[in-house]
Amino acid sequence: MSTQRIDTTLRAITARLVESGSESPSLDASLLLCHILDKPRSYLLTWPEKALSEQDLSLLEQFVTRRERGEPMAYILGFREFWSLNLKVATSTLIPRPDTERLVELALDKAMAQEGDILDLGTGTGAIALALASELPKRQVFGVDFQQSAFELASENRDRLQLHNAQFMQGSWYDPIQPGAKFAVITSNPPYIDAADPHLDQGDVRFEPKTALVADDNGLADIRYITEHARQYLATGGWLLLEHGYQQGEAVREILVEFGFDSVSTEKDFGDNDRVTLGQWNIKE
Repeated sequence: MSTQRIDTTLRAITARLVESGSESPSLDASLLLCHILDKPRSYLLTWPEKALSEQDLSLLEQFVTRRERGEPMAYILGFREFWSLNLKVATSTLIPRPDTERLVELALDKAMAQEGDILDLGTGTGAIALALASELPKRQVFGVDFQQSAFELASENRDRLQLHNAQFMQGSWYDPIQPGAKFAVITSNPPYIDAADPHLDQGDVRFEPKTALVADDNGLADIRYITEHARQYLATGGWLLLEHGYQQGEAVREILVEFGFDSVSTEKDFGDNDRVTLGQWNIKE
């Protein structure tokens, strides 16, 4: 970079990110510089002639190089906004995505009509659990993740956001849940991508943990396990809501019907793709 001024540095970074194929090069450049300066974007416009220190430029170069390689902005910055919550993220967890907010919307709708605790399986950063906890402060929300690092990250996000009605546990799916516990709503954004899917080698997904993405049986193994065992943990009239791939709606509906769920349906995400399948559990005579 030939100058230390904010405006010329931003132009140079943007040009590099255009060349590397970023879908939002100008925004990426601004966010990286704001992160280093610990300033809002308005600062860059108000003080374009401000000089950048050598330390700022050195750190910026490291960040830009990572972005040129395709690393997601969320991992570089260490945070991602989800449901208006600023969540800390790490390479040990998936990056929370806007489409998952549709799952939160649907879960809130069902939780409003059904008293009881809420369980989120494969919680990762805690995004779904914390979003629900923020909207339902008088309800207890539990999140479970197999990875110790994810459990610690979700707990850190809870403490930083002071959402003390959320609790996190480490373990495989239902293993940490007390026998006899019943929930009004169970949510999950589990691994649902087939191991042979070519999208695993494209875009942000290249940098995300495969254990949080890939499942056996054409991506349906974990969904089937969660559905089968949800019957033990749902209160009568409770709801199971599962996020899945855009081509999996029919298959996931068949799984829920197979295990005896009622009112099974698939809802679209904000891009009009099948994204969340849900069903209600009623004890069968």
